[in-house]
Amino acid sequence: MERRRILLVDDNPHDVELALNAFQEDGGSSCEIAVAGSGPEALTVLRGPAPLPDLILLDLKMPHMDGLAVLDAIRSETRTRDLPVVMLSTSDEARDIRDSYAHGASGYVIKPLDFTRFREAMHTITAFWAHLNCRPRVG
Repeated sequence: MERRRILLVDDNPHDVELALNAFQEDGGSSCEIAVAGSGPEALTVLRGPAPLPDLILLDLKMPHMDGLAVLDAIRSETRTRDLPVVMLSTSDEARDIRDSYAHGASGYVIKPLDFTRFREAMHTITAFWAHLNCRPRVG
């Protein structure tokens, strides 16, 4: 099976560590995880020479450039507009969910606080978006 590339965009080192641990415990060898600690860093990665990710997991609440602004930038560029972007947030506010979809999110997942449930969520997201979902070729 081809290794899938995932770009995790989150400014919280604890949440990044949890996600990386979840991928590792779930046999993450099928995925190559890159991490961007801010919106501008994520856009630098996406505009760089490296192959595009198969999936972007994007935190909503980040300083300087929030997830919606990053999502707008992703959707505005031909090279990245069709990439699946799943918002991964602690917010369960109806407005945040609605706004994320209005800006072009492919999905919205509320981060579970329990590690076991968080690991299950990462597995489910990856299984669908990085392995089962069919999408146009990009890049």
